[in-house]
Amino acid sequence: MNRMKDKKKTWKIVGNVLFVLLIVALIIPASRSWFQQGLMKIGLFKPNLETPSDSVALPEGQEQSAKANVSFSNEEGEVVSIADLAGKVVFVNFWATWCPPCKAEMPSIQALKDKFKDNDQIVFMLVEIDGEAEKAREFMEQGEMDLPVYFPETEIPSNWLGQSIPTTVILDKEGNIAAHHEGMADYSRKEVFDFMTTLINKQ
Repeated sequence: MNRMKDKKKTWKIVGNVLFVLLIVALIIPASRSWFQQGLMKIGLFKPNLETPSDSVALPEGQEQSAKANVSFSNEEGEVVSIADLAGKVVFVNFWATWCPPCKAEMPSIQALKDKFKDNDQIVFMLVEIDGEAEKAREFMEQGEMDLPVYFPETEIPSNWLGQSIPTTVILDKEGNIAAHHEGMADYSRKEVFDFMTTLINKQ
């Protein structure tokens, strides 16, 4: 009987501790990011790697025009058009410096990028939607990450970025959407690497 009471008491203490940790994680931004990363490590927040059903091919001329009009600038002010990246797989992540889920998934994107080190068939573009260049640079430096930060130069297509961030779009070598995911995700997973590799090797 005493043993059962001790077990109940232990579980009550554990439950209270977990509740407090959850509250702290939700209140303090840094803790929230750490908590979200922990959830990703245990297998939650898998990215959606299916081609969106609304990704219907446009008439050839219209499609090429849309791709040509999407461009971003880097920290040096150099403008890169998606049309210029034809023949490469492009990983585009839309984020903001004030967004905890965006920051929480960044290390997993860094891990994915590291797996493709020296592979010139893939381009990573971390698009900070508010143009906060200095804050973006500070965040990358603090996290010891070398993810290339870009900023919108043109209107972002609605089928790329809707109403929420983070959002990630993976484009195939022809500039078509191969995958689209809204919300935080763990991009360090093996299935993401395999998916990207398949796109790279596709002729």
